[in-house]
Amino acid sequence: MHDLVIRNGRIMDGSGSAAFTGDIAVDAGIISAVGGKAGAGRREIDATGLLVTPGWVDIHTHYDGQVTWDPYLTPSSWHGVTTIVMGNCGVGFAPVEPGKEQFLIELTEGVEDIPGPALAAGIPWRWESFAQYLDALEQMKRAIDVAAQIPPGAVRAYVMGERERTTRRPHRRISRGWPRLCATRCAPALSGSPRRAPCCTGPKTANMCPARSPLKRKWSRWDARWATPVTA
Repeated sequence: MHDLVIRNGRIMDGSGSAAFTGDIAVDAGIISAVGGKAGAGRREIDATGLLVTPGWVDIHTHYDGQVTWDPYLTPSSWHGVTTIVMGNCGVGFAPVEPGKEQFLIELTEGVEDIPGPALAAGIPWRWESFAQYLDALEQMKRAIDVAAQIPPGAVRAYVMGERERTTRRPHRRISRGWPRLCATRCAPALSGSPRRAPCCTGPKTANMCPARSPLKRKWSRWDARWATPVTA
């Protein structure tokens, strides 16, 4: 007897082949049969008239804060997403210098319009380095998988502090600090995400990177260096 059988669904197996009707069996958490008529299951789901597909991978999300308190990562898990990638657009919450957390909250609120009060109330801030951030994420069981990118916005703020807002060539300073930071504090990551610029999309970031600021410049060449896998 199977642990789970999904019956009579319209199966799209992700191979590019045409959809077909059949059953899917699951044993010990692993798909053991696809198509045809499966034997009895301890639990059975009638999927008649429904599509049964592999889980979706959402490669562009901003769950960097929510992932620290919500094991379900709603609403993505409600819609068939089984893996999310976060750390996009260069914003995120690690690395962070103790006492400087509010800057990253305001940056994310301004660029992505995620309410700052919700981030401030929900994020536990039990880390400084990116490695510690990943360790904190591993402490929580969750419904779907997550993949994290290193956010250049957080790296800039961590390496340069207040100079991040005014220095005209921050990529040179970050280039000098990046190898040390990655060697000791970044840990395995999916990649480094490009930073979107200009980033003055809200009242919070208007104060941090006004149109006359050097931050209005696009960092396409700098971003290209980090938009590659850091580790396999």
